[in-house]
Amino acid sequence: MKILALPGDGIGPEITDATLAVLDAVDQRLALGLQIERRAIGLAALGEHGTTLPGEVMSRIPEVDGVILGPVSHYDYPSREKGGINPSGELRVKFGLYANIRPCLSREDLSILRKPMDLVIVRENTEGFYSDRNMFAGTGEFMPDPDMAFSIRKITAKASRRVARTAFGIARSRRKKVTGVHKANVVKLSDGLFLREVRAVAADYPDVILDELIVDAAAAQLIRNPDRFDVIVTTNMFGDILSDEASELCGSLGLGGSINAGDDICVAQAQHGSAPDIQGKGIANPTSLVLSAAMLLDWHGRRCNDSLLLTAAALVEHAVDKVLSNPFTRTADLGGTLGTSEFSGQLINVIQSAAIE
Repeated sequence: MKILALPGDGIGPEITDATLAVLDAVDQRLALGLQIERRAIGLAALGEHGTTLPGEVMSRIPEVDGVILGPVSHYDYPSREKGGINPSGELRVKFGLYANIRPCLSREDLSILRKPMDLVIVRENTEGFYSDRNMFAGTGEFMPDPDMAFSIRKITAKASRRVARTAFGIARSRRKKVTGVHKANVVKLSDGLFLREVRAVAADYPDVILDELIVDAAAAQLIRNPDRFDVIVTTNMFGDILSDEASELCGSLGLGGSINAGDDICVAQAQHGSAPDIQGKGIANPTSLVLSAAMLLDWHGRRCNDSLLLTAAALVEHAVDKVLSNPFTRTADLGGTLGTSEFSGQLINVIQSAAIE
């Protein structure tokens, strides 16, 4: 399996190093034959190539089996005309990475919830309220005068239908329930179109229950009754907000894995940002990117029917569960004392010693 690592900005290089060390350990344990290469993106690439997303990186992505994308500081980038391209949004649109898949699993003594949470949020990834990815030309935002701004929301039947199929496919292997989250009581046309396609896909999955919930209620129910959810499917911005909320309720935004998947390309990406305030201090928690990399192994393993990759993904997840279960082997943000490399070292110890079924 060929993996392209793009470390990104802020703490990105640090948590990417930790993640690749974990992958190296599982590769040695299971003889996966992983081939990993690195390319610069973000501010490092801007200084060298004049752009935060060099063309050679974009041309390489379809040639590999998966991508690991570190967090980026796109808010600090210059305008697109001056080379400031948001790699996260650009990859999703250019390569049709229409499904952002984010599992949310509460952990004992880290979650603030009264009831356990075990759900997956499947977020449409290429359109919606994110106007920077809605236009063939232009940004999707404009100002007719200095005191008025417009932003275009785009919802298409195609994008809604394919993300719904991803959600129902996941639900079929879990507890067989999908909740379509929307705001069709206000944005009646666009969310009405989204719901029309979700319902149409539901007809192809008679063994999976479809529930529908307004986004306001969904945000509340994640706190009050998290166990009512199995798989949530929703549009871009709603999914972004709800998945961050769910991850924090589970223990931390830094504990949730995430992949951006299309039909042929998958990008593993941490749920959190680049945290420049702790850059270089060696204290960043790499869990989110590590779990995202495990999801990437699982995604490719399922596509290629490679049971060894599925075993590798499960082994990495087991290591994370075991290390996080001990308060003394957690990073500082979770009340522990370990730094980035020490935490990844604990993961590696588990990978090297764990029994493999």
